[in-house]
Amino acid sequence: MKKQQIHILGIAGTFMGGIAQLAKAMGHEVSGSDKAIYPPMSTQLEQAGIAVGDDQDVRFLQSGPDAVVIGNALSRGHKAVEATLNAQQFYTSGPQWLAEHILKDRWVIAVAGTHGKTSTASMVAWILEHAGLQPGFLIGGVPENFGVSARLGEAPFFVVEADEYDTAFFDKRSKFVHYHPRTCVLNNLEFDHADIFDSVKDIQKQFHHLVRTVPGNGLIVMPNDEPNLDEVIAKGCWTPVEKQGSSAQWSYHLYEPDGSEFEVRFQGSCMGRVKWPLNGLHNVRNGLSAVAAAVHCGVPARIAVEALSYFKGIRRRMTLVGEAKGIAIYDDFAHHPTAIATTLQGVKNRLQKFNRPGSDESPSGRLVAVFEPRSNTMRMGVHAKTLPAAFDQADAVFAFIDPAWNWQLPLDAFKAPVSVADSYEALLAQLTEALQPGDTVVVMSNGGFGGIHQKLLAALRD
Repeated sequence: MKKQQIHILGIAGTFMGGIAQLAKAMGHEVSGSDKAIYPPMSTQLEQAGIAVGDDQDVRFLQSGPDAVVIGNALSRGHKAVEATLNAQQFYTSGPQWLAEHILKDRWVIAVAGTHGKTSTASMVAWILEHAGLQPGFLIGGVPENFGVSARLGEAPFFVVEADEYDTAFFDKRSKFVHYHPRTCVLNNLEFDHADIFDSVKDIQKQFHHLVRTVPGNGLIVMPNDEPNLDEVIAKGCWTPVEKQGSSAQWSYHLYEPDGSEFEVRFQGSCMGRVKWPLNGLHNVRNGLSAVAAAVHCGVPARIAVEALSYFKGIRRRMTLVGEAKGIAIYDDFAHHPTAIATTLQGVKNRLQKFNRPGSDESPSGRLVAVFEPRSNTMRMGVHAKTLPAAFDQADAVFAFIDPAWNWQLPLDAFKAPVSVADSYEALLAQLTEALQPGDTVVVMSNGGFGGIHQKLLAALRD
């Protein structure tokens, strides 16, 4: 393999940062640029020895790179994009580079869906690792079992989080059409990414394109209660399908209502029992899909189920930031109403478990939800009607709304009292005054949220 010089525009995202790490691991000379970079990606790129410059600096072209890989966050008009095109420099997208340089020689396990992609992909990668297969992976988060979001791994297996978002400014197909998986997990399908798609049918069309790429000797794993996915399959499917759910081929029996302990069943027979630090029925079902996918890759079901008990979770998926004054603060990536609802339901179930008679845990106080609706879809007002009900399990809700977004929450539609702040500083002051010992605080955002997690922890300690 010829060593190449590669520069990545938009390197700070988890996907593009993962591409950078994979290219570096292959022996290529890698650099990149972005307008802002923060942990965990800044830490991973630094550890990999990858230099990151300012996104307006176009001097990378002077060295004549073999390829410029352009992230989908950049578009025409961006200084580095225009300079790349004007120089007639070869460029490509992240998904295309991944497909041509890594995936073409691998057994690809792709995990797609509106929710749960990161968790399920991480579970699959961990099961394969536990089975001694040393898979490669590229995941849009950091699995605690690995500590990095991407790894080249050993052939043949490679796990990829398969995003339906568009590929690049010059390729408006969904990223996942490039991956050509042999094992494909379809978690769910809801309307999202309103800046890209006009309707659920638009998204279903892209999922159908993905289904068309899965070979006849492959496998599609999906839930038994997702009508939108059923419609995708009805458009045409040439691959065996296995379903998971309460009464499907892959099913479960809960030993704890919060999902922290359950039995995995295949066609009614017990495959093993899982006891893990995660909670929520959504994670139980993510686990079922992961086991089914791993079994298709040749892992014995007993080993796959056993591995889940050693799965540590994902950073920013109900990650404990710290505790102070008897108040626990968690960080979570939830930013779609369904994800918010399932996250809070899982926490509520866990708190109710701790409050049961005979529990050796301390009784818990209120469930306090803190969020910022910063995604493009949220800011377009698409979820305005369904958002309030997502917080039904919360005892109190605090929100940051940037005045520049020019929209308001329908406060009367929330069950719990809602406090709104127009700055991170004001939100911090509200929380510091309102929180009480015993409270569980879940901070939800798909961004950095102004570092509110650590600031709140420090304020409470002070």
